[in-house]
Amino acid sequence: MQVQDVCRQWFAGHERARDALPAVLVVLVAAAASAAADGGSGWHTPRAGLVAWTALACLPLVVRSRWPLPVVLVTLAVDLTHLVLAPGFSLAPAASLVALYTFATRTGRRAAWTAGLAASLAITVVYALGRSVSPLAGDSLLRFDLAIAATALGDAVRSRRLRLAEAEARAERAERTREAEARRRVTDERIRIARELHDVVAHHITLVNAQAGVAHHLMRTDPDRAYQALAHIKDNSRSALDELRATVGLLRQPDDAPDSRLPLPGLADLDTLVGSVQAGGMPVRIERTGLPRPVAATTELTAYRIIQEALTNTHKHAGAAQALVALDYGADTLRVTVTDDGRPGRAKGPGTGHGLMGMHERAAAIGGSVTAGPRPEGGFRVHAELPLTLAPDHGSKPLAPKGPQ
Repeated sequence: MQVQDVCRQWFAGHERARDALPAVLVVLVAAAASAAADGGSGWHTPRAGLVAWTALACLPLVVRSRWPLPVVLVTLAVDLTHLVLAPGFSLAPAASLVALYTFATRTGRRAAWTAGLAASLAITVVYALGRSVSPLAGDSLLRFDLAIAATALGDAVRSRRLRLAEAEARAERAERTREAEARRRVTDERIRIARELHDVVAHHITLVNAQAGVAHHLMRTDPDRAYQALAHIKDNSRSALDELRATVGLLRQPDDAPDSRLPLPGLADLDTLVGSVQAGGMPVRIERTGLPRPVAATTELTAYRIIQEALTNTHKHAGAAQALVALDYGADTLRVTVTDDGRPGRAKGPGTGHGLMGMHERAAAIGGSVTAGPRPEGGFRVHAELPLTLAPDHGSKPLAPKGPQ
């Protein structure tokens, strides 16, 4: 097999040698056939005339891949001329058969069979006239059949090559499609994890920073309140670590060792979230309207993260004195609104805009929407409308699991 592969690779890089190989074989076979004595009584010197005519007919085969149709015409003309000049010539027109095969492999089916039938008829008629036999005689039909067989073999090889090329093209397209889909999924997952990390880190670090400032300010004048601020820092940092562990745990493979991870937060954890913000010095009220009902786990997580991000932005950038979180349970929609009374002059610093972008992406991922902007009476408002239950296309790929993995 290795020798065959080496030969195939060598001939693939040497087109002229590949085209000339059948010509050399045909000449050798013609020489051996002409050296056989009549009646099988022995061997004699090859007939020089027959070998010369065969070599002349095979000479155009050296360029059969580049000019297949001219090679068919030239080889056929030489073979027919030899049949006319040497009626006793009994060998098959092998050069013409090779040319017909090559032409059939490199052209369309109609052109190949047109040339094959025309050449078969010409060879049969000229052979029959030269030997004064019927075109329907056995030897005449044998040459007809050989030319048809050469054409049919070439057509079959061409069809097989086309099928293989189409199969390879389909495989390449499928591979490119799989790679593109894999890259898209990796990008989506990266964005999702980045949103989770942003929400967790930004919220808790903001609170820790605020509480650290309070502790530093009160350390000398009111040690008890400073101690409480430090306790809140401890609680918030522990919560941040737990949520980070749960978020990063989503990256684990199924066969990784199990780890203790807390469930990702939902609306049931809203009071704890509000308590941590209040511990940082900003009062927050929660209002619930409508009839509370079961909410999809992904919707709960999305609502929690939007509220968390809105409160973080309020505490960090708005300089607000208080904030309000309103939950309105509609027939099939959960409306989440976070407002504050911040004033532009009281803002603590500019934002980057990544938090608002993350809110929009989270809501859009489950079929919801988010609007955000300043209120006419002052302050800022974030309003989200989220589906209570998810459609199959949104529910098939949740943002994150609700329970422990």
